Amino acid sequence: MAKNSYVLSTVSHKIRSYIGLKEITLLNMTAVFSCWLFFLLFSPAVPMCLPTDFTLYAEKPECDFCVAINTTICMGFCYSRDSNMRDILGPRFLIQRGCTYDKVEYRTAILPGCPVNANPVFTYPVALSCHCGACRTDSDECAHRASMDGAKCTKPVRRIYPYPGQSNYVIPF
Repeated sequence: MAKNSYVLSTVSHKIRSYIGLKEITLLNMTAVFSCWLFFLLFSPAVPMCLPTDFTLYAEKPECDFCVAINTTICMGFCYSRDSNMRDILGPRFLIQRGCTYDKVEYRTAILPGCPVNANPVFTYPVALSCHCGACRTDSDECAHRASMDGAKCTKPVRRIYPYPGQSNYVIPF
């Protein structure tokens, strides 16, 4: 009788272990599915509009040099929707957002090689943070001018460094 109860106990333990293993596997599958579903639902909330390094070229006709300034701009993807049924459905189906400045700081550079009677000051934006939204035309430059060749300079290029101590040409504004 004791031997039968031992065998029964061992079989019972193996069955419980097998069932427990199935429960753990089911829990793992549920966790993976939940994570996948969470990512699918909230992936549009992941910030894809971020400050990005950019080299800005600036020159003035009266100055001797074209200046390369390292700055940051807002760049990335923002969800937009323009329904072809907007006349029927109304403006709520028209969502046009772009990657634009949230916080911006303006810095001033002194362009080298300018004559005494010329204004050597050049002010440029530095993106500190960005967001998806409508462009504020009262404070931001919203136009996009792209060229296949990139920015061109007609004069020799000099670099301006945006961090204090690297150069005497940049003045925080």
